[in-house]
Amino acid sequence: MHGFANPARFLRIARPATGWLLWIGLLLTLAGAFAGLKLTPPDYLQGETVRILYIHVPSAWLGMAGWAGIAAASLSQLVWRHPLAAVAARAIAPAGAVFAAICLATGSIWGRPTWGTWWEWDGRLTSMLVLFFLYLGYIGLSASDRERGGEGRISAIYGLVGAINLPIIHYSVLWWRTLHQGQSISVRGSSIDNSMLLPLPLTMVGFTCLFAAVTLMLMRADLARTKLEGRLRRQATA
Repeated sequence: MHGFANPARFLRIARPATGWLLWIGLLLTLAGAFAGLKLTPPDYLQGETVRILYIHVPSAWLGMAGWAGIAAASLSQLVWRHPLAAVAARAIAPAGAVFAAICLATGSIWGRPTWGTWWEWDGRLTSMLVLFFLYLGYIGLSASDRERGGEGRISAIYGLVGAINLPIIHYSVLWWRTLHQGQSISVRGSSIDNSMLLPLPLTMVGFTCLFAAVTLMLMRADLARTKLEGRLRRQATA
């Protein structure tokens, strides 16, 4: 991990990787969306509404995975003092917030014809909404800390504490009575029919590649800003 601590070394890898991830993500996402809309049959109970799962499920996964990435970067910053850890966490947060918002929006759209309501204060929906607000809090806190010239320790602690919400989201359908359906895909198999399952891996991988591409873009922009600020400070003191 510390082999990538040098920003120049990281950028040599990140620049080409960003383009590859972006194009692969776009192609897989479009292929998965096309297959989900045109090649799969409607559900025998939910009808055409079920097609939103090809966006909702990847968004939910990335909303949670994004905070797991923030927690891992925060731990790396606090324990091993990795110089790019804070940069990575700051870059992950906006992307994670966007996917958490997409998850909430698509869940509401899916829930209206299925449950008869746009919103229900059950365990899964409420804990996902809490995750979205945690993202907003992290973005504001890390931006404020960076403007003050801090080391990002407060943001890192916040990132670790916020990870407590992840198991709550995952197990909420088991711990509380809820309208939200249980886990459809696990290591033991899938409750989704094979005729409807094919597009989901495409959008899952595609959205993940897009998430990674956006994160790398934001990391590169953050490093460029730091480099520019350093140059301006040197010029001011010259």
